[in-house]
Amino acid sequence: MKVGSHTIELSNEDKVLFPDSGITKGQLIDYYARIAETMLPYLEDRPLSLQRFPDGIDGDGFYQKQVSDYFPDWISRIEIDVEGGQKTQVVCNEAATLVYLANQACITPHSWLSRRDKLNQPDLMVFDIDPPTDDFEPVRDATRTLCELLDDLELPCFLQTTGSKGIHIAVPLKRHQDFDEVRAFARDIADLLAKRHPKQLTVEQRKDKRGDRVFLDTNRNAYGQTMVTPYSVRPRPGAPVATPIERDELDDGALRSDRYTISSIFRRLGQRMDPWGGLRKHAVTLSSSRDRLADIKKADSR
Repeated sequence: MKVGSHTIELSNEDKVLFPDSGITKGQLIDYYARIAETMLPYLEDRPLSLQRFPDGIDGDGFYQKQVSDYFPDWISRIEIDVEGGQKTQVVCNEAATLVYLANQACITPHSWLSRRDKLNQPDLMVFDIDPPTDDFEPVRDATRTLCELLDDLELPCFLQTTGSKGIHIAVPLKRHQDFDEVRAFARDIADLLAKRHPKQLTVEQRKDKRGDRVFLDTNRNAYGQTMVTPYSVRPRPGAPVATPIERDELDDGALRSDRYTISSIFRRLGQRMDPWGGLRKHAVTLSSSRDRLADIKKADSR
């Protein structure tokens, strides 16, 4: 396949990766080639963790962080300091890289919340709305509740179905704070909501202590952690796609986390613009919002 200035030798295109629907590696490659223009802004300059399934989603998948020795030289890389040395991770800034990774049976690229020039200063703060079951109603309720508090804090919120069970809520940042500061602030927000709604929401890390409550997960806000990149395919039946949505779509009774798939996402994009388009234009700092949160917590304690 010719993609830009690169020619990629494809292999095993007939290999079925999604047995329930018969979706092949060739179809996965075609999807990523078509979605690249929309998806690349969310991958640009970010280290990636590659979730690969060479034998299909019913086989043993694995996460790959290190660049393989056989990856072509034209694929962008970044050296990252880790305990005991360095590791080299993929950076996907062009469509050819996305296609090459799909040919390696990378079903889902997971991206850092920071970019290569400021790895410890995230440009996203992310909340993962993680339900205990496949019931989507608690996800809607928790998302609305969190968005309302973000409104009170005068913070923008961008929603994405994860293609699995939950929703990600992202707040674009101006990269003035490091991960420790962002994670602490996100946790303060989640703690407040869990305190307000103890029967519906929790920040409990242990699954066996969450019961039937929705977990407000802020753990992604850390150096080296990742989120599922918008428009990534997920390794689940039907090949669902992590899909940015408008806030009012929470009122759509047909909405589910896995509603959109590689078979339906382009029809959606043909009907409405990408809800995350222009995301960076809405970037904020957290200083004034931190003060507002302190005032809200004082009012709650009265």
